[in-house]
Amino acid sequence: MPGNHFQISMRRLVIVTSLVGATALLSGCNAMKRLSEVGEAPKLSAIDNPTQSETYRPVSLPMPAPQVAESNPNSLWRSGARSFFKDQRANQVGDILTVVVDMQDSAALANTTARSRTNSEDLAVPNLFGLESEFTKVLPETINPSSMFDMDSATSNRGSGTLDRNEAIDLRVAAIVIQVLPNGNYVIHGRQEIRVNSEVREVQIAGVIRAADISSANEVEYDKIAEARISYGGRGTISDVQQPRYGSEIMDVILPF
Repeated sequence: MPGNHFQISMRRLVIVTSLVGATALLSGCNAMKRLSEVGEAPKLSAIDNPTQSETYRPVSLPMPAPQVAESNPNSLWRSGARSFFKDQRANQVGDILTVVVDMQDSAALANTTARSRTNSEDLAVPNLFGLESEFTKVLPETINPSSMFDMDSATSNRGSGTLDRNEAIDLRVAAIVIQVLPNGNYVIHGRQEIRVNSEVREVQIAGVIRAADISSANEVEYDKIAEARISYGGRGTISDVQQPRYGSEIMDVILPF
């Protein structure tokens, strides 16, 4: 009897272990990370060099022909400078500038369509080289050559749609120049994390800017960023509650209705 109890306990342990392993495989690393933070506040990411990331790829864009800068040794003024003493704007890899995001975006769209169509087809063969009398030999006896074919059809379709969107974002994020392109444009990348209780708010900004668009206060507006990538989101207990469960997401993908 003790041996049977031991075997049953071992089977239960194997089943539980298998379920835990299957759950971990299905949920992925994100679920394991959340499990490791149970009872604790979300951990902030370490400050890393973005160019050392495995997903980092240097930016490659079409470049204009190189231009040789003119030197004025007898002049105190430097081309592109905002000051006689020193230009305080970011101008090389590792420099920091501020990205100002003040987005007031709204859109309204209304569309209505209506379509109708009516068709009518008639076909009669009262005379066909005298062969119209032979139709009854291959067709039902009630066939009438004067009204061989008669078809009517009608279709109607109506549709309407409305779109009303309003977005507002107001934030400032410090970014780092991570690459200087051959034409003098800068590739920037910035990330900011703020933890309040057990919720982390994360802001990421990346893109390409011109040196001329950097203001004297060392700031650049978001609408001056080419290939802009702006992300604002969160992770933690509140975001976890708002996120659909893995089973629901899988069902939403595979169910055809």
